[in-house]
Amino acid sequence: MAKNYYELLGVSKTASDDELKSAFRKLARQYHPDLHPGDEAAANKFKEINEAYETLSDAQKRAEYDAAQAGGGSGAGHAGGQGGQGGQGGSFFDDFVNMFNGEHRGGQSSNGGDISLNVTLSFEEAAYGTQKEITVNRFEPCAACRGTGAKGGTQFVKCTNCGGTGKVRFAQETPFGRVVSMKSCNVCNGTGRIVKEPCTACAGRGSLRKNSNLRITFPPGVEPGQIMTIPGEGERTRTGAKAGNLILTITVQPHKLFRRKGLDLLVDIPVSFTQALMGDKVLVPGLKGNKIAFTLPEGTQSGMTFKLKEQGLENPKKQIKGDMLVTIDIELPKNLTREQRQKIKELHDSFKPEQYDKAREFLKK
Repeated sequence: MAKNYYELLGVSKTASDDELKSAFRKLARQYHPDLHPGDEAAANKFKEINEAYETLSDAQKRAEYDAAQAGGGSGAGHAGGQGGQGGQGGSFFDDFVNMFNGEHRGGQSSNGGDISLNVTLSFEEAAYGTQKEITVNRFEPCAACRGTGAKGGTQFVKCTNCGGTGKVRFAQETPFGRVVSMKSCNVCNGTGRIVKEPCTACAGRGSLRKNSNLRITFPPGVEPGQIMTIPGEGERTRTGAKAGNLILTITVQPHKLFRRKGLDLLVDIPVSFTQALMGDKVLVPGLKGNKIAFTLPEGTQSGMTFKLKEQGLENPKKQIKGDMLVTIDIELPKNLTREQRQKIKELHDSFKPEQYDKAREFLKK
């Protein structure tokens, strides 16, 4: 049964780009392979939603997919990413469109596959931006044969199936009549050359899987669960076609004191009941280790939140700053001495009922 990309992402056929992105991020976090090690079902689901998003987020591919769906075609596997790999099992619509593009599946996907990784950032790194070196395990051109697959990099003969052009004529009967186009030669995989003696280092594949270290820049304000796509840093292809993308899912470690809400920093500050009662100057810690002086007004109640303007995070591109939201937590002393109890009782007896706003309102109700 044909895949319905809209149903896979849980969106309507009229979904906007923002709705598609939001749905994809939510599902990607839910089914990411790093969160379900060894779970083949989750891994397959992640591939499906990645395939669906790659197609629907591209205006041209989405239009072609919608046309295929309307015409009864499968529409699946045309994205050129996760779902575009593997043989000649594409739909008629895929083949028909590719005829006019001068392409046809020749036993391999045209582009390299995407690679998905999970990256963990500290709270500060996500807030202020950072550069991190990450390791990507992917296929890289074989150095011994310079990616050709031939021993010494030069031992080739011309492919007799395509005459060295890398393409062969392809005819197909369609509802519009017989259409003749070109497709990649399945003998030489579109290279036009046949390896005479395979490279011993890569067994003629032209590539070897290895770890590559990449320096990635994470901008300020990265959100937990955010997905970053690094174009061209996915799997390479032997034919020199477009490389796949590197898809990074961001995990942000929690902070001991702070929480984030966009550019705003949220923090709970404990104060003594005498500070809250009489008012005081308190020092609020900043994320960078600095101290921010803050005047606590007289009669502050527990749970009150005060805004310290532009003491949050900054968005350099938009040149705006968030605020720091300070929530007060009044702490009562323990293990009172007899003398302290007596003084507090005397103080309590000196208060008048009208000095307690909440109690007065409660009694009215």
